Amino acid sequence: MNLLHYCRKSLSFLFILLFCNVNFASVPVDPTLAPMLQAVMPAVVNIRAQIKITDISTLQEMQKQRGTKPADEKDGPVPTTYTSVGSGVIIDVNNGYILTNAHVISDAQTVTVNLSDGRHFTAKIIGIDKPSDVALIQIKSKNLTALNFADSNKLKVGDFVAAIGNPFGLGQTVTSGIVSALGRTTLGIENYENFIQTDAPINPGNSGGALINTQGQLVGINTANLTPNRGSVGIGFAIPANMVKSVMQQLMQHGNVKRGLLGIIAQDLTPELASAFKLESSKGAVIALVLPHSPASQAGLKIGDIIVAVEGLAVKNASDVINTVGFLRVDSKANFDLVRNGKRINTNIILTDPKKRKTDLDQMDPFLNGVGLKDFTLLSPIHGSIEGVLVVAVEQDSPAWEFDLRAGDVITSVNQQSIKNITDLKKLTATSNKTLLLNVIRGPVGIFLVMNKEV
Repeated sequence: MNLLHYCRKSLSFLFILLFCNVNFASVPVDPTLAPMLQAVMPAVVNIRAQIKITDISTLQEMQKQRGTKPADEKDGPVPTTYTSVGSGVIIDVNNGYILTNAHVISDAQTVTVNLSDGRHFTAKIIGIDKPSDVALIQIKSKNLTALNFADSNKLKVGDFVAAIGNPFGLGQTVTSGIVSALGRTTLGIENYENFIQTDAPINPGNSGGALINTQGQLVGINTANLTPNRGSVGIGFAIPANMVKSVMQQLMQHGNVKRGLLGIIAQDLTPELASAFKLESSKGAVIALVLPHSPASQAGLKIGDIIVAVEGLAVKNASDVINTVGFLRVDSKANFDLVRNGKRINTNIILTDPKKRKTDLDQMDPFLNGVGLKDFTLLSPIHGSIEGVLVVAVEQDSPAWEFDLRAGDVITSVNQQSIKNITDLKKLTATSNKTLLLNVIRGPVGIFLVMNKEV
């Protein structure tokens, strides 16, 4: 036996001892992961979802999301159904609740769950939350095994973990490794990202499976990996258990996740910004914009405030704010610790429904809500000297859009009264009852638009 082979064998043996938390003074003859895995593997299930296909673009998008090779029209007729293969984790034996990824069962007509003992069931979809990629399904069965949640906030880089799932539809498979990194964000995989990165091999079909610690507790739901050639390259991502648990509770109670609106845009507090704000620490998120008539605005949050904690959890960057606030339900109260001009401030803010804010704004400005405006003057060879208001942008679901107001229009009169700026425009729209008559210059021509309060 050469020295290199001996070293590799020794390191593998040491890894097994550490993973099993074995006392070196009493090493068994055949150290193994089996005792721990035998207790938890029945809690991880295989999932097959039958999805109706309407066109090849839909099929290609589904295959892309699920890590399989996209179909080509040259391959022949588009199949009428597509089978999505994934994994799930039983978390409640009494109710038969199973967690999985939203992308595994989205748009499914039927969902079949196969247990490790060979039993199979048709599952009921309780709720799907695509922004977090978490879904909850239910089966009716006895003699189930469930996994307990670990506190994923206690994970550290270097902790040993194992991934259990159904890679490539092969059946239940276990891989092992360590936590390679924590808090991975801005990957463009999900709307809300705070991934655990692991080198435990995760492949297509592992999605929705369990990432467990050495105690057999659930630390994350396996979700994605970097796959240059549809194979694992040692970079996999899992949604932390604490984040999953927050979504799960809302899906259990309401069947959906209804996120509350805060009304700010924040950015990372870089060392350069921290120095400019005369702060010693660069941990936190600086508020760059506060939306008018939002909960943040009503609570007195200001541009330049530094968010250092939300709900008692320290904020390292803007993603921490997004991921904490993004899992609080509408009408819930969020506690913020801020630094303003060097002074610490604590405040509570009640998050509101984004639709309610839009309704309130529509009532405040029934004609021009959702319209971006700018004072405008121009000496035109066609129209001569123009004074008015330039329409910079129009939201597509706004009343103004319904009445054909478009970006690039120049409003020159309201109810047959000339206007010179936004102030004139706002005064006349505020005094209008039900109808607004606008004279608009659009390119080389002028037109009239009639807008009513009720679309």
